[in-house]
Amino acid sequence: MSEVSIVFAHGLWADGSCYSKVIPALQAEGHECVAAQNPLDTVKGDVATVRRALGRVSSPAILVGHSYGGTVITAAGMDDRVVGLVYICALAPDAGETSQNLIDRYPTTPVFSHIEVAEGRIWLKPDGIGDFAGDLPEAEQKVVWAAQGVPDVDLFNQKVEAAAWRTKPSWYIVGKNDRTVQPELERFLAKRMGATTTEANSSHVAMLAQPKLVIDVIRAAATAAHGSMVG
Repeated sequence: MSEVSIVFAHGLWADGSCYSKVIPALQAEGHECVAAQNPLDTVKGDVATVRRALGRVSSPAILVGHSYGGTVITAAGMDDRVVGLVYICALAPDAGETSQNLIDRYPTTPVFSHIEVAEGRIWLKPDGIGDFAGDLPEAEQKVVWAAQGVPDVDLFNQKVEAAAWRTKPSWYIVGKNDRTVQPELERFLAKRMGATTTEANSSHVAMLAQPKLVIDVIRAAATAAHGSMVG
């Protein structure tokens, strides 16, 4: 096995299967991989889920977060077992910030006109999948919608207590055609954290639309982490 493991955190309206095009290649290269299934009830609960996943792989590990999963890895990355962070079209709050604080920095994206609150959860309606994963084939879009993780209405208003990107190396993939998180917000966050940044011609779900590019970035993060350990 490689000396660097990889733990994935999904965001809203997705689940761990959103990494299905990325995990096999990384496993084939010898990386232990686990995709956490975040309950999306509280930030603290999702952070705890990712930390439990860290306990199922060998240390040290890279954390990969998509969308709101970036908020989760920002907090979970404070764990000593984590040696690097990869953000995919992701939020990355600073200590004391919320996910909503970041979204409010830039105009609302089209996807938020296609949501419905029911029983205290925020659902993506079927007509919103085009703004979430519009560059996937229609059949794949339908699967993503069917497997969506549905967040608590208060999830984006919960603060993170610390930001791992302030002390650990970070990589960021910007989705240039993202209609869920503003690309300009993504660029702002990548610059703020000093991340090694790659721009992808993709929708919000770059790991499904451009899996090879995402694999390359994760591989680069793992290689850098391995180099720092043996150097």
